[in-house]
Amino acid sequence: MTTRDRLIGLTVVVVWGLNFLAIHAGLEHFPPFFFAALRFAVMAVPVILFVPRPQVPLRWLLLYGTGFGVVQFAFLFLAMATGMPTGLASLVLQSSAPFTVILGVLLLGERMSVRQVAGIGVAVGGMVLIAVDRIGHGATAGLLPMVLTLIAGLGWAFGNLGSRLAKAPNPLHLTLWMCVVPPIPLYLVSLAVEGPGAGVDAVRTIGDHSGLVALVGLAYVVLIGTIAGSGLWTFLMGRYPASTVAPMSLMVPVVGITASWIALGEAPSLLQVTGAAIVIVGCVAGLMAPRTRRSAVTDSSPCPTPTLDPGHASPSAPGQPSPLPPEPGGHRNEPVAARGR
Repeated sequence: MTTRDRLIGLTVVVVWGLNFLAIHAGLEHFPPFFFAALRFAVMAVPVILFVPRPQVPLRWLLLYGTGFGVVQFAFLFLAMATGMPTGLASLVLQSSAPFTVILGVLLLGERMSVRQVAGIGVAVGGMVLIAVDRIGHGATAGLLPMVLTLIAGLGWAFGNLGSRLAKAPNPLHLTLWMCVVPPIPLYLVSLAVEGPGAGVDAVRTIGDHSGLVALVGLAYVVLIGTIAGSGLWTFLMGRYPASTVAPMSLMVPVVGITASWIALGEAPSLLQVTGAAIVIVGCVAGLMAPRTRRSAVTDSSPCPTPTLDPGHASPSAPGQPSPLPPEPGGHRNEPVAARGR
């Protein structure tokens, strides 16, 4: 990888890591499900108008959009709205990587190398340490947001499978069209859970300070995290093997945790830092496994986004990244976040 392309990769890492701060800003004003619907709706309209629909089976596009878009962001935003620290969310969302490998084995008949099994075991051990620390903050208040974030990571993993099975000739078009799937389901969930007045009140008070900050966060998530981050990630994934590019996304949580520490005062505990290091080591072990067989992880980025995460070439993130971030994140057919990532 050339120096220029390494710098591009590091730029995407920073963009997706900061994506979680933008999500935090949006959630300070918008209800979580409504904000998730809005995040995809503002992209869906121009995508339908200007981006050619990818020539892939509809079922795989729906699986990608439902897993990566609906499940991941509904549960991620709900977790962050109910107390999941912003920086920690960027890390726990990386559970999409081992989830993707496991789903590939269970549903697609893929086989894991010994090194991948060991890496997943190490990553799970790191997650357990973080869970123990969260329980120390109160069984319900501390653990529930983490469980919700893990469900978001599982949704991202199902999205990764849909992205892989689609085999899109243009991965970026697939990632962008994925954004067409989530708005209506997420808005219906918002109506059922948050009530019809929640989103209306948030829009009506958009001129308030928190509303303006939320708009900046929304603009960052869409324009910087998803479009710019995913586009750059897709460019890299098109030039180099996924096993070369994808491990870079493991630095997204480092940026996310550091940024939330500086901007929000979320100082991680020693146990959380230890668990985070163990998780990243485990994910590296899985991602760097010998490519004797095509593995699920090498097609997905643990981050968001864009991710285009957290599938992640994806957004996102956190995803990201995926091209979508997570913003979460990136893999060959998507970057989290995250996107978020």
